[in-house]
Amino acid sequence: MVQDLLKDKLDQAFPADPGGGIFVGRIWIPEEAGPSPVVAIDGKLYDFSRVVPTSSQLLNTDNPVTFINEAILTQWVDCIGSVDEFIYNCHPDLRNPQHPFFLSPCDLQAIRACGVTFVSSMVERVIEEFAKGQPEKSAEIRHSISKEVGDNLKNVVPGSEKAEKLKSVLTRQGLWSQYLEVGIGPDAEVFNKAQPMASVGLGAEIGIRSDSSWNNPEPEVVLAINRAGKIIGATIGNDVNLRDFEGRSALLLGKAKDNNASCALGPFVRLLDGNYTMEDLCNTKLIVKVDGPEGYSLSGVSDFSKISRAPIDLANQAVNRAHQYPDGVMLFLGTQFAPTEDRDQPGKGFTHKKGDVVTISCDQLGALVNRVNFCEAIPPWSYGITDLWQNLVVRGLI
Repeated sequence: MVQDLLKDKLDQAFPADPGGGIFVGRIWIPEEAGPSPVVAIDGKLYDFSRVVPTSSQLLNTDNPVTFINEAILTQWVDCIGSVDEFIYNCHPDLRNPQHPFFLSPCDLQAIRACGVTFVSSMVERVIEEFAKGQPEKSAEIRHSISKEVGDNLKNVVPGSEKAEKLKSVLTRQGLWSQYLEVGIGPDAEVFNKAQPMASVGLGAEIGIRSDSSWNNPEPEVVLAINRAGKIIGATIGNDVNLRDFEGRSALLLGKAKDNNASCALGPFVRLLDGNYTMEDLCNTKLIVKVDGPEGYSLSGVSDFSKISRAPIDLANQAVNRAHQYPDGVMLFLGTQFAPTEDRDQPGKGFTHKKGDVVTISCDQLGALVNRVNFCEAIPPWSYGITDLWQNLVVRGLI
């Protein structure tokens, strides 16, 4: 059963071998009727709310790694148990409402995303555009584009002279697309994925619109960037996407991307340090698996080393002199995963069904596990920044 499957997958959430890593997260504390930032080290969980009441503040300290180690060494913070104790309570159906559970690891940060940063997903975006959101046309268009373009898009550095020449060739062939513009042009696509406080975390249901007939998960590495524009850590994200909406018009991107529970993050932000470096981050391989209620199974990989643009380039295109984020930003980096195999009817490719369990995992970041439901059926987003601030005042944390 899907319910049992979700429970089994939650056991994989925290890395089996954390490698001395420092993991920042958030939990909901029922007795406080509010959230607290927490840090997991060596399987133990520490409540940081009395030191820094928000995840944003913790990640915006001058040196989060040093700050956290000093707080634990000097006993400014309390150990509240093992990570596993809280993971077991993340199942939405089996949850004990009196016990804490994990939330998305960010709170006040902006949540933005970069699109078409991998060649394979870039081609799929082009297919969506030419198919006008109709999945039954995708196979024919995919074959046509592959026949015309072949491997021309591989090893093209975005914004390079070679990219400009390829743009001219594709334009003459009638194959140029707005997605190719951001895929191999000088400017990356950076869009708003969700509002602060709107993302969901480990075990939560993730939402697709009930009027969408072509959609899929998008497993992505997500950078945690501080107010100065510095990359300080990474987590796993699911940039849930409605391919039919975006395919009908790029101007429907907001409806394709930003819906109730359509953004999942977690389970933790792993901080960059001597045990987890930018090189490690850049070599991340995310394993994604979809297990359906009818016994269906799909698996794939998003190999971050194949990305077209360097993470620092994408971070700089998001945070710069033209655009700042005083509370920090969580930046999705795009995906290589774009499922095309048929799930039901021939030629219609993959789309989600209610009850799908999506697991996105890697050895160094753990596993983000969520179950698919319709946006309209999931409890509405109701806890925002005003609610958080009022709760922190009542608790005497600000």
